[in-house]
Amino acid sequence: MSAQLLDGSALAKQVKAEIKQQVETLAAGRGVTPTLAVVRIGDDEAAAGYARAIERNCKSVGIAFRPETLDGDVTQAIAAAKLATLNADAGVHGVMILEPVPDQIQLDRLIDLLDPAKDVDGVHPVNAGRLLANRPPFLIPATPAGAIRMLDEAGVVYKGKQVVMVGRSDIVGKPMALLLLHRHCTVTMAHSRTVDLPGLCRTADLLCLAVGRAEMVKADWVKPGAIVIDFGTNYTDAGLKGDCDQAGVAAVAGMMTPVPGGTGPMTNAMLMANVVEAAQRAVGE
Repeated sequence: MSAQLLDGSALAKQVKAEIKQQVETLAAGRGVTPTLAVVRIGDDEAAAGYARAIERNCKSVGIAFRPETLDGDVTQAIAAAKLATLNADAGVHGVMILEPVPDQIQLDRLIDLLDPAKDVDGVHPVNAGRLLANRPPFLIPATPAGAIRMLDEAGVVYKGKQVVMVGRSDIVGKPMALLLLHRHCTVTMAHSRTVDLPGLCRTADLLCLAVGRAEMVKADWVKPGAIVIDFGTNYTDAGLKGDCDQAGVAAVAGMMTPVPGGTGPMTNAMLMANVVEAAQRAVGE
């Protein structure tokens, strides 16, 4: 068996073309340009690089990018005041806070201050709670949203699927599990400390990996014909690796996402989609 690869790069191009059309429609019909403010505190190079990547993605679809950079020694109060300003600015439709933040900053407290309607990362407790209860409107974290779009495009039938979600982060594992539960899958949450994790993974019709360990999941962890969604982004001496052994798993799985070129490009595209969705809601569309 050789797994069908789900091409995130190609689908991301399609999604971005859709987003660009939506942006143009908002501009023509409402005179509104969707705008994303990205708050970066300090001079962490990884955060700065991510900000540049977001800016490029915004430019590619016509979204306005507003960088908001604060000094590394800024106080919690000043950072909170910056968020209050962005919340109140009707010209800003999405707000992101980049990690890491300096030690004196309590990130959770800042996230709590975000306007949930502008929380394009989907991390505010209101958005997380509405997703849990499946009570729209809510904004979904971009990475699991992208994976769901990939599964939809592949024609996956969710009802009755046994799912194992390996990873329990607030931005990938938990929301992905909920999105699949709402689609009538039977979902088991697992993590690196789960007893007999390989045995549990072998029960999955749909195996989702977001544990952050390069090539941890081997071919004998995977049920023959299973769908494997690999969210892993692990930088190694041999290059970018996912959470599974791609070559080995491809010989067993029915479908899988490659790394690179799988969920990563779709994450970028779905972040842009969230900005546009926030702008549409802001103008009553």
